[in-house]
Amino acid sequence: MKSSKHRLTGRNVNVAVVGLGFMGLTHLKSYEKVAGARVVAVCDAVRKPVNGVLAGMYGNVHNLDAIRLEAEVRVYQEVESLLEDPDVELVDICVPTAMHPALAIAALRAGKHVICEKPIARTSREARAVIEAIQAAKGFFMPAMCMRFWPGWAHLKDLVTKRTYGRVLAARFRRVSAPPSWSRSHYFKGRDSGGALFDLHIHDTDFIQFLFGRPRRVYATGLSRFSGAIDHVVTQYQFKSGITVYAEGSWLLTEGFVMSYTLHFERATVDFDSSRGSEAYRLDTENGRPRFALEHGSDGYVEELKHMVRAIQTGKPPAIVTASDALSSLEICEAEELSIRTGRMINL
Repeated sequence: MKSSKHRLTGRNVNVAVVGLGFMGLTHLKSYEKVAGARVVAVCDAVRKPVNGVLAGMYGNVHNLDAIRLEAEVRVYQEVESLLEDPDVELVDICVPTAMHPALAIAALRAGKHVICEKPIARTSREARAVIEAIQAAKGFFMPAMCMRFWPGWAHLKDLVTKRTYGRVLAARFRRVSAPPSWSRSHYFKGRDSGGALFDLHIHDTDFIQFLFGRPRRVYATGLSRFSGAIDHVVTQYQFKSGITVYAEGSWLLTEGFVMSYTLHFERATVDFDSSRGSEAYRLDTENGRPRFALEHGSDGYVEELKHMVRAIQTGKPPAIVTASDALSSLEICEAEELSIRTGRMINL
């Protein structure tokens, strides 16, 4: 298959979603809002549409209604057959973590563009193998780190970089959830999923390095309850600038899901808490009234897919998040895991 890096802007990009669990359905639903994306195929070894309908699912962030696939969407049970389909340009990987590296490498070698759910591998060693394949590939690759695109979060990059309200003095992040109620055969096998540390908390680890760069060292405490891996973690990240950032990630909530942050700038505090609904985002400045705002009509899943489709249309590789970022996030999480196991501060 010839590379499609240099096709015309505005054309449709043909997409295949591999893995029809909660995240696969989330992506399928999101593509309905992505101009220029056309789902032409889906693939799952077990879960199949019935009369063209994929049953809905319950998840931590939201619930998903049933999805009716267009009649022309091809349904595969073997990924090898999907990769031979010349109509498929972008392979969207939503299978369990342990399957990410082999599938990503196979898709890249087949000449496809690839977007892969996080983490791109269970270990940094496996992630490096994916990066080697990316460097030799014709297609683009993007890790699906949705928080870099999330309303109420993405704009923090500008606030931090441009020092809109001065320097950041302190910051903390929190992402806590009930344990996954779906695909427990995967999530509760920590050797494959990595537990909450690698499946949930990695969102904040990645977002923290997005804002502040790679930390110099980390110190973490945590415990295992469900998976045999780390299911609750509290981490201190120390940076060369002198700032210390904290993050908590957990599957210990009895019910529900909450994500939040607080950034204290020299002249403002920016605070987000998903449990506040339409007032999730709050900005307090020195001389003004509190401002509550939250963008509506989209989310980080839609925006990350838009970014990937636009990259393919324009022939310019995705830039907001890269495979190197995904590797670095894994390395930081591994350092956090080592800190929990040893009780020591770990240098990076």
